[in-house]
Amino acid sequence: MVFAFAVSAACCLGVGFVLQQNAAQRAPMSDFLSLRLLLDLVRMPRWVAGIALMVCGMVLGAIALGQGEVSLVEPLLATNLLFAMALSRWQTKQPLGRTGWGGLWLLAGGVTAFIVAGRPHGGSSVTDPLRHWLIIGVMVGLAMLLTALAKRLRMSAEAALLAVAAGLLYGVQDALTRVSGERFRHGGWGTFITSWQPYGVLVIGVTALVLVQSAFETAPLRMSLPALTAAQPLAGIACGVGFLGDQLRTTPAALAWQAAGMVAIVVGIVLIGRHPAMPSGVAEARVHDLQPH
Repeated sequence: MVFAFAVSAACCLGVGFVLQQNAAQRAPMSDFLSLRLLLDLVRMPRWVAGIALMVCGMVLGAIALGQGEVSLVEPLLATNLLFAMALSRWQTKQPLGRTGWGGLWLLAGGVTAFIVAGRPHGGSSVTDPLRHWLIIGVMVGLAMLLTALAKRLRMSAEAALLAVAAGLLYGVQDALTRVSGERFRHGGWGTFITSWQPYGVLVIGVTALVLVQSAFETAPLRMSLPALTAAQPLAGIACGVGFLGDQLRTTPAALAWQAAGMVAIVVGIVLIGRHPAMPSGVAEARVHDLQPH
């Protein structure tokens, strides 16, 4: 059931991201990195549909996180890029070619290798709050640094950095979602509403959403979604192993296959992102028009 919920979540997320980018590329640049961007986008039916699918994916992902380890669910959620690629190929009518197929096989093979070699399983959560805040603080601080750097770079690099920042926040959000679910199961609504984690999920989710939509607004999807998809599982796994008690096999052979799997996932995501089947359209024209001549 964990696999079914995680892959279903990935499908909803991938399709939702494509619809969101199709709408965000038409938003005014004056709303960049502002909550006003969300107010403008909410008037676009395509974006609302994309958000609805993303919310559905998050709910399915939360169910998967409630039943399985973050280190297992996060690599499966990374397959959302496969579904985004399929929709993009249908939109553009472009063949996959060697690059596209290579990226697909590397992503699928990397996920399989990591899960089979690591065999993620639950353990005792770390109760030291300092360790919780240290790992979360590093992730959030790095996201803030990348956002600050993005403002100083050209638009294509800006979109990638914003997407990485959002991916780090989404990884933390996934970890806090799991903690929130555990608190609800053990203490009911009273414990749930008096804990800070559910509110952290909300704040981090809105912040990441603004970063993602700003990245979608400034450049084609292939410049942002691969970076987002690569950063989220890495952050989620760091939180899972760091303070949620997730455990992986640590034999030399298992560690080697896990490392190879993660490298394959990242390389596959990059190859898929570079493939022309990822949608560009209006956004590419905007980037060209805004560059100095």
